[in-house]
Amino acid sequence: MLDARAAGVPAERALTNWARASRFAGSGDRAAVRDLVFDALRRLRSLAALGGAATGRGLMLGALRADGVAPDSLFDGSRHGPAPLDAAERRHMEAAVALDTLEALDCPDWLEPELRASLGADFAPVLEALRQRAPVFLRVNAARMTRAAAIGALAAEGIAAEPVPGLDWALAVTANARRLRGSDALARGLVEMQDASSQAVIETLPLVPGARVLDYCAGGGGKALAMAARGADVCAHDADPRRMADLPRRAKRAGATIRLCGPQGPAKAAPYGLVLADLPCSGSGSWRRSPEGKWTLDAGRLRDLVALQASILDAAAGLVAPRGLLAMATCSVLECENGRQVAAFLARNPDWICTGQRRWLPRPGGGDGFFLALLQRKLAGSRGD
Repeated sequence: MLDARAAGVPAERALTNWARASRFAGSGDRAAVRDLVFDALRRLRSLAALGGAATGRGLMLGALRADGVAPDSLFDGSRHGPAPLDAAERRHMEAAVALDTLEALDCPDWLEPELRASLGADFAPVLEALRQRAPVFLRVNAARMTRAAAIGALAAEGIAAEPVPGLDWALAVTANARRLRGSDALARGLVEMQDASSQAVIETLPLVPGARVLDYCAGGGGKALAMAARGADVCAHDADPRRMADLPRRAKRAGATIRLCGPQGPAKAAPYGLVLADLPCSGSGSWRRSPEGKWTLDAGRLRDLVALQASILDAAAGLVAPRGLLAMATCSVLECENGRQVAAFLARNPDWICTGQRRWLPRPGGGDGFFLALLQRKLAGSRGD
């Protein structure tokens, strides 16, 4: 699977292809293989150096070395085991390997300057956090039950969860997260899978019950559902409506009313008191969950994303009601997609001001990296300086 990914097959597709061709593998085996693949992608550079190659075999040897496991204990040539080490592999595994800073942090060379400029003293801690598996978080459906009741409902299914400090509806799953897939609480819409920082973005928005809100880049609709749970009147739009295909079912399950923008788009029902533009971005704040993105992103793609973000912001601004807000969000830690994007918007649109910015960085046990800026058209007669 790792070799297929290196040849250009997306990791998810490679895993699906392997599962279909490996009927002997049970659900536990498939989950274990999936974990191995994604752990290797999070640490692709360091494991390749430790294992002597960026092949699937080399990465697995690197993982054993990183974890202090003797390779001969698994690479033994048994029926379902990989072939024993050849002479070259054995020499490499027995030789000392000193990782440089970027190898140890699994940081792409070309992105180091932007990451260092964006993160400053947080450069190493954030890159280290992105090498680790992401925690599992849930959002309690405020329209259905209290957080304490949700904890009890999950416990009855053998799933342990605890409140996330500083957030009203977030739970961190502390045991048996795999049971969520078949969880009754999830199936009934009592809880939703949603990262803690993503929830923090929505809790930061100045929403009031009945507020007319547009989720301009809705995707699967997680943030639209969270805003509806706070009593907002939500309309969802996405440039690719297929991304929202599951949203009506999710909304019904959650007991929420979310209107999907039709063929005429969101302009028909404009203006809105708040427009949330959760922009397409590098995803650098969520590389723990989607580690493939770290290695497929390049300078050209990043420039294209920054340009696309600017065009989306300008279009979204035209849908905001007088005295309304444009909320710009990304799951990025890069300033070119965050603070500098805000500054560029304000330079293009001098009749707007930024009323606040906030950044969340990935931390061990914490949420993903996110950024939020609240933008507002200047009131008549205000200087804005």
